[in-house]
Amino acid sequence: MTNYRIGIDVGGTHTDAVLLDEHYNVVADVKSPTTDDVSCGIYQAMKEVVSASKVPVENIKYAMLGTTHCTNAIVERKRLNKIAVIRIGAPATLAIKPLVGVPDDLREILGKHVYIVRGGHEFDGREIVDLDEQYIYNIANEIKGKVDSIAITSVFSPVSSEHEMRASTILREVVGEDIPLSLSHEIGSVGLLERENATILNAAIVDVARTTAEGFINALEKEGIYAKVFFGQNDGTLMSVDYTVRYPILTIACGPTNSLRGASFLTDRANSIVVDVGGTTTDVGVLVDSFPRQSSLAVELGGVRTNFRMPDIISIGLGGGTVIRLLDEGKFQIGPDSVGYRLREKSLVFGGDTLTATDIAVALGNVEIGDMKLVAHLDKSLLIKIYNKMVEMVEEAIDKMKTSNTPVPVILVGGGSVLLPGELKGASEVIKPHNSGVANAIGSAIAQVSGQIEKIFSVDELGREKTLEAAKEMARQEAIIAGADPENLFIVDFEDIPLAYIPGNATKIRAKAAGPLAL
Repeated sequence: MTNYRIGIDVGGTHTDAVLLDEHYNVVADVKSPTTDDVSCGIYQAMKEVVSASKVPVENIKYAMLGTTHCTNAIVERKRLNKIAVIRIGAPATLAIKPLVGVPDDLREILGKHVYIVRGGHEFDGREIVDLDEQYIYNIANEIKGKVDSIAITSVFSPVSSEHEMRASTILREVVGEDIPLSLSHEIGSVGLLERENATILNAAIVDVARTTAEGFINALEKEGIYAKVFFGQNDGTLMSVDYTVRYPILTIACGPTNSLRGASFLTDRANSIVVDVGGTTTDVGVLVDSFPRQSSLAVELGGVRTNFRMPDIISIGLGGGTVIRLLDEGKFQIGPDSVGYRLREKSLVFGGDTLTATDIAVALGNVEIGDMKLVAHLDKSLLIKIYNKMVEMVEEAIDKMKTSNTPVPVILVGGGSVLLPGELKGASEVIKPHNSGVANAIGSAIAQVSGQIEKIFSVDELGREKTLEAAKEMARQEAIIAGADPENLFIVDFEDIPLAYIPGNATKIRAKAAGPLAL
């Protein structure tokens, strides 16, 4: 009996779904409009792809979802948990309070229960002061029954997580096992404020992730599909439902990374630039050994500066639904707004009243979509200028992502990739693979499971070789917890950076292990 898998990815314009067989061949694919309520679009796409495949539902064993639910919750300030924020860092960090720099509307929602406790560590792992355990007990009793989740951040916890772990034990003792705890050493990097912000956001979206997972599982079961469910995370791999609910912030920006993984799979290319053209934006990323290149910079999310791992992606306001405004004297403006999922309602070639990027490509004969007669009246010379500017925007984004002026292969994917030409400046070749329109959903379906750690180790304690192997083993264990097959794990990314200013021959190590799903 063949085992099938569903891959679904939510974009700003379309929700794409594919059904693959056990050899990763595409059996069916659909593009369904993304709805205001994201869940409705997901369920519709899932129903359509199952119906189109004519595969017996009992043979569908896995379902993978790349979703924007958590991103939308933060950006829209909706459905966020009632949280408590506990920083372990007095007296060293009293000058700057938690949530400083966070937009006022978000601080109003998340800043109702904020505490700073004595404790924390120095950069070399020495205690600043003893952890004030009695105050932790007092906080736990005060917030019991008032919050849905708790964010705990300690100074230099990536060096020593001892105080965060002790605080979590005390909180569990008082508030019970059912209240989710987000610990900063498991989420962010060394910088205190950015790591604290990432931990706070993670705690705020736990219920959104849980509700999304339960809704997806229920929708599958309504169709008679009792599949094992996984969620896409933003390094191009998958995680189990339990892992997703524990670290929902890792779903942020999983859409572009799914497209990169899908592009790599469809072209069998491990190193190239991927241009994902959707209906609203064009996302440009870099494949390194078949995985997305990670950003080394702090990232803003919903106006909040964070430092958890994120893919290195440039997004520009250009897609199939991008609105084109014709101004006086032959001038024009491209976007940045888009008609989005209303393309077939608003675009000129479909009888609408809005000039879009799709209309430009159709009018120039580059694409056969809709009715070309509806754009035949447009000034051809002006259309050429607009189209050349659209292409130039993409070429500039590609140039920004390159590390040298050497031409590199460029893979075009996404439903809007048909708008772009077969040659681009800076590209050694332009590849448009078969099924490129649903590369994001394919990337979701074929993804492996990974685990990553980023921690500061004292090399003097174990010696260099044993320290490096210990870090790799920690990454392997994280991957196993996330749902990977323990027998087929491999290290896909490893970096160690000696830290000269810390005693004990300290080294910052980032390790990521990945492997196929545990069947």
